[in-house]
Amino acid sequence: MAVHKSAEKRMRQNETRRMRNRHVKTNIKTMVKRVREAVQEKNEAKANEALARVIPLVDKAASKGVIHWRTRSRKIARLTKLVNGMGAKA
Repeated sequence: MAVHKSAEKRMRQNETRRMRNRHVKTNIKTMVKRVREAVQEKNEAKANEALARVIPLVDKAASKGVIHWRTRSRKIARLTKLVNGMGAKA
């Protein structure tokens, strides 16, 4: 356990940040799942709406340092490709 006051404060800060990061990552995973479900249902309008909601979440998470910027780019690119591929198949 922490001995110094500064170490105790650092532990509190780390716990707060960990919980915040976990919340953000969980939200991103949920939104990505909604995009994939909409694509699987072949519902293009729903997929586009879900994609439009997930992109700002992923961007913000990357700008805050919750996820790496390359992870952000990869997620957005793959989801966009998935949704755009729906239109090509139809």
